[in-house]
This record gives sequence, structure tokens and C-alpha cells, in this order.
Amino acid sequence: MSELLARLMARLSQEDKLLIAFSGGADSALLAAAAHRALGDRAVAVTAVSASLPASERVAARTFAREQNIPHVEVCTDELDNPDYVANTGNRCFHCKTALFDALIPLASMMGARMALGTNLDDLGDHRPGQSAAVARGAIFPMVDAELTKYDVRFISRELGLATADKPAAACLSSRIAYGDNVTPELLGRIERAEESLRQFGFREFRVRAHADGTLARVEIADTELTSAFERRGDILTALRSAGFVFGSLDLGGLRSGGMNALLSLTPVSR
Repeated sequence: MSELLARLMARLSQEDKLLIAFSGGADSALLAAAAHRALGDRAVAVTAVSASLPASERVAARTFAREQNIPHVEVCTDELDNPDYVANTGNRCFHCKTALFDALIPLASMMGARMALGTNLDDLGDHRPGQSAAVARGAIFPMVDAELTKYDVRFISRELGLATADKPAAACLSSRIAYGDNVTPELLGRIERAEESLRQFGFREFRVRAHADGTLARVEIADTELTSAFERRGDILTALRSAGFVFGSLDLGGLRSGGMNALLSLTPVSR
């Protein structure tokens, strides 16, 4: 066992029961897998289901939990019923995490468990208002306590042989919508269809980001795939238009985590 994994296991072993917010991404997958090793069935993974979760990610979360024998449940969240979330200002993630933990609290209370989030040290320096909502609801960040970075998460995941070790980051679909443009189920569905088309084309790391009230799709794609994307720009544009976008563009800056956050330093995003 590596020293990194030992630190994480030691931290998790301090808990009696844990309810883990599990999106199926690399961070939450490692936390769920490690907690299961430390606590057995006293660690339960919970996936929040709403229009902002791609269907492919829901399937992936179910598959991972089944393969790892992790107790797994799904809860429906109602963030899209909240006008503050729909308005999509810079604190949208706060309202999302509030809805998530409001759904988890009854389960945690019933289990006598603490709620845990797969946040790592690198996440602390980014614009993530959802973290304050998690803290306000009493959630803990075991990987931060164990002083693990994103690199460490990947390293430990490989050590444990997890299928998510090299999985590209996959934020919720709402993060693809420009701040100030409303989040709607219809637009989320269009983004999901567009991204599924790019996935079918063989692209691996990308985002389809919606601007101008959903008329423009800006595709961010990993630098290693930009040349291929340019060569297939006709196919990509056809896919974007089939998903309901009027205009399509390839971002020359490539893929960037939190790519919409650049808008926060410009004009106010409220309308």
C-alpha cells in the first residue's frame, strides 16, 4: 500500500458510517472505493439524478458501484425548480450542492452517517461555490484531510486498479452554459446530445459550451485532439446543428477546466 493510500485509509477509518456523494467521476469514485475498503457496507455511495447528469454518467456510476460491490443508491434532486439555480449566476453551484445535500441529509440521518464529498486539494483554489454549501450542510472532505491532490487521486486509483483512474473530468451539464443564460432541461438535453455525437466521433476530452441563449455552441477540445477536430469540423458542425444550435465554433484555446469562469471577471452575469 502506498503512503498516499495509507493516509486516505487512515482518515476514512476514523469514521463510523459515510454517505458519499458519488457522481461517477475519478474523485468521487476513489472516495467511494476507498471508503468501501475501510468501512465495508457502512459506506454508501449516492448519485444525484437530474437533467444536469448525462445519462451516460448515470450508467457509468451504476456500473462502477456494481463492479466494486459498493452499496449504491440514487436520489432525485430538484435544483431546476429553484429560480436562483435556473438564473445561472456565478453561484449556481451553491444552489446545486444545496439541493444535493438537502436530499442526502434524510438518508444520512437515517443511517447515522456523515456526508462526504470527493474534493481534493487542487479543487480548493478554483471557483467552486458548491463547497461552501457542502460545509454549511456538515459535509466532510476526507481527501483534503489526507492532503491528496488531483495527481494523487489518479495515482491511488491506478494502484487500486479502478477503471476511473484515467477518466476525463466530467462536470455537470449545467457548467456548459454561459453564466447569465438560463439553465433549462431543453438546453441541457441539447448539450448532452451534442457531446454524445462528439463521443461517437471518437473524441475523448472535450466540452460543448453553450452561449447566446443556446444559439452558439463553442467546442473546447483537448490540444491533442484539436487537429482531428479541425479536420472533422464539418461533421462536428452538422452534429451541433442537429442538436439545435445555430452556430458552432472550435475554441483555439483547447479544453480548460472551469472554462466558463473567465466570464465572471467581465460584466455582471445577471439579467
